[in-house]
Amino acid sequence: MSLRFYDTSARQVRDFTPLREGCASLYLCGATVQAPPHIGHIRSGVNFDILRRWLTYRGLRVTLCRNVTDIDDKIINVARGEGVAWWEVAERNQRAFTAAYDTLGCLPPTVEPRATGHVPEMIELMRRLIDRGHAYPAADGSGDVYFDVASYPDYGALSNQRPDQMRGAADTDDDRRKRDPRDFALWKGARPGEPSWETPWGRGRPGWHLECSAMSTKYLGSAFDIHGGGLDLVFPHHENEVAQSRAAGDGFAQYWLHNGLLTMGGEKMSKSLGNSLLIPDMVRKVRPVELRYYLAQAHYRSVIDYSDDALAEAAAAFQRVEGFVTRAVEVVGAVEPASRVPDPFAAALDDDLGVSQALAVLHGHVRDGNTALTEGGKERIAELAGQVRAMLAVLGLDPLSDTWAQGADSGLSDVVDSLVAVALEQRQAARARKDYAAADAIRDQLLAAGVVVEDTPRGPRWELRRS
Repeated sequence: MSLRFYDTSARQVRDFTPLREGCASLYLCGATVQAPPHIGHIRSGVNFDILRRWLTYRGLRVTLCRNVTDIDDKIINVARGEGVAWWEVAERNQRAFTAAYDTLGCLPPTVEPRATGHVPEMIELMRRLIDRGHAYPAADGSGDVYFDVASYPDYGALSNQRPDQMRGAADTDDDRRKRDPRDFALWKGARPGEPSWETPWGRGRPGWHLECSAMSTKYLGSAFDIHGGGLDLVFPHHENEVAQSRAAGDGFAQYWLHNGLLTMGGEKMSKSLGNSLLIPDMVRKVRPVELRYYLAQAHYRSVIDYSDDALAEAAAAFQRVEGFVTRAVEVVGAVEPASRVPDPFAAALDDDLGVSQALAVLHGHVRDGNTALTEGGKERIAELAGQVRAMLAVLGLDPLSDTWAQGADSGLSDVVDSLVAVALEQRQAARARKDYAAADAIRDQLLAAGVVVEDTPRGPRWELRRS
């Protein structure tokens, strides 16, 4: 095994060597829950879900910590605009994010801490920074606490920026409280009508960057393997995280992995631009598993520019894979996933999680499988179907897995199957007596009801018509 990932901090692909043999610790910046998720948010969840699955396949015991930022300026502003409590906004949208992750087949994290549940850890981290001379409380008694950027010589290394060319942090309404405009807020002093917690430096609430350092090290230790998130978080969020964590004496993340953005018409997808594509709306266009395929198919570091045509192409590509698996099972019976994925598929994922190259291997096996179906070699069909299922399982796309099975609708599916079988028997009887008009009429009626009938050398088969 030789896993290699592009490390943002090194600006190159590096061999992955976990801190603890046989284990991998992964922190993923999760949701700031001021609004429900769009597909740009969930792309990160899908990309790192595949990373987690691949690390697990490679024999590592993975601990995934994905946080929830449930207190933030944006959450407070939304709550104020709606005339509701801040926690109501946070709770509502956290449920929406959880539902979206579940809908797209992301495995639940090992732990999912909320910022508001970790104020004691944040206070302790601030105390360490102040004691070491890397942070200071505002002199005006406002309760603000700031990180002293000038005290940390490596500031800017992650994002490859020079501090003397940086703008101010712009995270407070009064920079006069700071020693340097680039200093960023660890803690924001209490304001009327806003939630606050008591600290030795006055009441207030956490700054965004402090939260992640406190939560990641609580659950993964002072040094852990991988820190992940979207490319838009490199600066200032991740730059500030690494600065405050290492200034406090923690080794922190050893590798930094960032997924590319999802754009629309070349612009970053965001609620403020009015170009958000929400998950419930998207799964009315395609099935959830097809949306997952769309978000997963490109390399995780690449930009995806959304279009309806590209989504439809991805759905059609997945349907070709699914069609082979379905037909193979019809011919040879139940097929379990192979114990190993093909070597070229593994090599692609080992090399910086090359999903697009891995999918090329997958589709090659599907083409070979369709040829085997035509030729009728059952042993070869079963072999290829098992390999295809193994590859799909690693990507979280196996159509026969419990995630994508009919589930609660299985009873209804059985009823539909029985009714369609009756109609197909009537159609076969009409064809046997050469009443082709009646046979065609039955097929057309089924199609109008959303059932597509395909005549094969082994007899008719059906499936529900997809958009």
